[in-house]
Amino acid sequence: MDRMLVVVFDNETTAYEGKQALQQLDTEGSISVYGYAVVAKKADGSATVKQGDDVGPIATALGTSFGSLVGLLAGPAGMALGAAAGMAAGSTVDLDNIRVGSDFIDDVQKALSPSKVALVAEIEEDWTTPVDTRMEAAGGTVYRRALSEVQDKVNEEDVAAMKADLAQLKAEHAKAKADRKAKLQAKITELDSKIQGQLQRAKDRRGEAQRKAQERVKVLKAKADALKAKAS
Repeated sequence: MDRMLVVVFDNETTAYEGKQALQQLDTEGSISVYGYAVVAKKADGSATVKQGDDVGPIATALGTSFGSLVGLLAGPAGMALGAAAGMAAGSTVDLDNIRVGSDFIDDVQKALSPSKVALVAEIEEDWTTPVDTRMEAAGGTVYRRALSEVQDKVNEEDVAAMKADLAQLKAEHAKAKADRKAKLQAKITELDSKIQGQLQRAKDRRGEAQRKAQERVKVLKAKADALKAKAS
């Protein structure tokens, strides 16, 4: 199961121990790690991303889920790494891109208090015991959440409501006098643009999900080939 993992530690030393343990689990084949970063919260509440050039095996290909979460937790300091990991440069964090519930984000932000350090990772795991055992041994508190699937359809009720409004505006436009037509046409154009925007965002997310699935297959195949070569 694909999951977003955040492990909160008391200091950088134990956080790096946790990162090494995560990498070991990946090497052993217990889990697959798709991206990781270490985020340190300073005493004044600001944050830094440690080892910003070390974002995991295919973080760039993974897109916005990992990058957006790092950007959210680290604030401005995380935006560069977030962009490297697939978040649009200069963009604000879109919570929908992270694909976890707001309650998970709230829990993590509360736990990542000043002077704490978090190991953030996007992983695939069949069961939780290997990660939990190793992270707890390093002194970490584990937060994880399964990544929600990207829906093929936009919010049907929302789009249906907008289309109903659009139909009403067009009906009024057809009967309106000349001095009113221009104002109604402006509203029609604006609403139609919003509808097309929602449809395009849904299409983009479907495309992103397909690309990420293809990259994961490549990584898992490479790992399987490496294990096979090592065994022979």
